[in-house]
Amino acid sequence: MKQPLYVLLGAGVVGLSTALELRERHPKSLVIVVAKHLPGDRVAEYASPWAGANWLSVATDNGRQEEWDAVTYKSFRLLAEQSATTGVQSMELRAIFDQPADHADILSVGTGQIWYDRLVGGLRPLSSDKLPEGSQFGFDLDTFVIDTRVYLFWLEHKARKMGIEFHRAMYSDIAELFHSFPGAKAYFNCSALGSHSLKGVEDKNVYPTKGQVMLVENPTTPLTRMYFRSPRRVDNDTTYVFPRGMHNGVVLGGCRLDNDWSGEIDADLAEDIKRRCCNLAPELGSPEDLKILYHAVGLRPSRKGGARIEREVMQNVVVIHNYGAGGAGYQASWGMAKAAVDLLGGEERL
Repeated sequence: MKQPLYVLLGAGVVGLSTALELRERHPKSLVIVVAKHLPGDRVAEYASPWAGANWLSVATDNGRQEEWDAVTYKSFRLLAEQSATTGVQSMELRAIFDQPADHADILSVGTGQIWYDRLVGGLRPLSSDKLPEGSQFGFDLDTFVIDTRVYLFWLEHKARKMGIEFHRAMYSDIAELFHSFPGAKAYFNCSALGSHSLKGVEDKNVYPTKGQVMLVENPTTPLTRMYFRSPRRVDNDTTYVFPRGMHNGVVLGGCRLDNDWSGEIDADLAEDIKRRCCNLAPELGSPEDLKILYHAVGLRPSRKGGARIEREVMQNVVVIHNYGAGGAGYQASWGMAKAAVDLLGGEERL
């Protein structure tokens, strides 16, 4: 029998995770990843390298989004225990909010609770003396920080070891993908922001959410936790400090600028990020003490209505869409991958 073929468009964190999930569950198949950008590329539209990145759920739907994040948390736990080479590390996070809990967009629909309390082993509320001026409440939790530079290469390396092929290519029309790789049992569209303009898809619910970060040298006083402060769980003025181990620097962010397609660094915003992060994490010292390694911009692939994980028949072939995670790409990645591969069902080609 001919070896079953699956073709996947896109090599961001969601695409790579989906390729691995697909190969694990269909070990006798040939999986081909086709992408314009691969790990190591440094452009704003390829957002995955520029993410913070960590696990702190934004889901409040009391449904499938929370399930995606739960699956991913458990996957990160295994990866953190597996080896330091994965780029996933267990680390405490201190989350601080400037709005009361019922206005901070962190309580699940129907329950009025923070859904991941039990998943992470319990949230540890901060006493008033640990809350900075102007904040309303906060808590510490046990979670994970991801060194994106290490993790993306690890995902790609694991995929290649499993026999997944990578093809560097770009398409303006999804039909070109069908013609380039005919006979696939299914095509996975993980093109992220590309789905906005990809002919045959052209999902105008997809839009960029610009983020700006900087990587600074590890301070003299080691950071033993991540810091996060925001009026709401998702907000334009979110501030975060994510250390990447003892030797790989600290990521400082951030901002969320919807519908901004620019990849340019905003110098004034960079100064504001430095000030906010130093106020939040005393280990950093003062803004003038920071040793900046680089500034970066990433365009998160956001989508009105949330991520699209959907099966569609196009030109008599099966297409499974998996894109639009916005800033939740890492923390939902394995759950989204599982949900997408689940959509294969029994018979993948009509």
